[in-house]
Amino acid sequence: MRVATSYYKRVMAPTIAGDKVEILVPWNIDTIKQDEGRDYLSQIPKYDGFTCVPNHTNYQEVYENFINTYYRLSHTPAKGSLDTTITFLNHIFGEQIELGLDYLQILYLKPLQILPILCLVSRERSTGKSTFLKWLRLVFEGNMTYLTNDNFSSQFNADWTNRLLICIDEVLFNKEELTERIKYLSTTNINKMEAKGRDKIEVEFFGKFILCSNNEENFIRIDDDEIRFWIRKVTKFESEDTEILTKLFLEIPAFLHFLQQRPLYVSKPLSRMWFSFDQIRTKALERLFLQKRSKIETPIIEALYDLFQEIDDSEIRICPKDIEELFAREKRKISKTDIMRTLKNWWALKPEDNTKSYKTYYLTSGEYYPADRRGRYYTINRNFISEKFDALMQE
Repeated sequence: MRVATSYYKRVMAPTIAGDKVEILVPWNIDTIKQDEGRDYLSQIPKYDGFTCVPNHTNYQEVYENFINTYYRLSHTPAKGSLDTTITFLNHIFGEQIELGLDYLQILYLKPLQILPILCLVSRERSTGKSTFLKWLRLVFEGNMTYLTNDNFSSQFNADWTNRLLICIDEVLFNKEELTERIKYLSTTNINKMEAKGRDKIEVEFFGKFILCSNNEENFIRIDDDEIRFWIRKVTKFESEDTEILTKLFLEIPAFLHFLQQRPLYVSKPLSRMWFSFDQIRTKALERLFLQKRSKIETPIIEALYDLFQEIDDSEIRICPKDIEELFAREKRKISKTDIMRTLKNWWALKPEDNTKSYKTYYLTSGEYYPADRRGRYYTINRNFISEKFDALMQE
């Protein structure tokens, strides 16, 4: 075929699994002439360009003379046994099985619908997280891709920006910009696609992210008001079935037929990600919130407790920048934003309405000294900090 001004050959590429996948390979015009003769060129179908339109139940290879780069699924839905598939999905989604089935059903029937970022976590091995990703690859075939942390960090994204499922195994996003990037992509419908040596182009984006990690408590940095993540802790299999992937593969046609016939548990969208936050809120998400909060809150409590031990005042007046300076002198890093979140959101303290003069303390050479400053200070009581410090000691 000729697409725009370039020629491609449609070939069936063999896979390790023993089947074949259809791909388009760039083909040289001189090679075509050598193989088929010059007159053959006039018989080659011509198209204006490429487009990507996801559809699993009414797939069209050509849209208005544009070749569809979305992969046609090779499975034909048919009635059959689902014993292994339902048992496996019950293991993955647990008490949220109906939401899990809705998630998969929406992927299959409504691929353009925004969905939450599904995260499967467990520090244990043999839980089925990787098997779940491998099974999704068998179901959605070339419309799913795997990424590593480095792949996702790269500026070049042409290999995944037009995929339905973008799965990252062993994820560990230490940089906040990676979290912000995945949050943005999870709700946008437009992305900039960039390939090496080519200019960026704006494309429609419909990708859904699935993250897997053995790190349950800090694999990603998210705020406690974040509503885009559906985090599930997956338990270890009681007994491991080494043939489970083969059994799951054989049940794919029956599973797709089941998804076509099944009424949705959440029949209409309750948010832009279909499910409400209360529906996808889990204990695993709460642990992630608490872990992040603890890392920020604990050193602030300790620093203020130490300050109260050295002064006689029953309360102190202090601004976030004053607390930030305490850590700067100790060569520790806590941002002013995190300090303000602790004081306002977690401790429910309110700053003064207007800028006022106040006396605070600064630390130098291990000693606390008074300082006169101006700002919208917070008033913090000695007993308040003592109670929080005592609670830390009991954990």
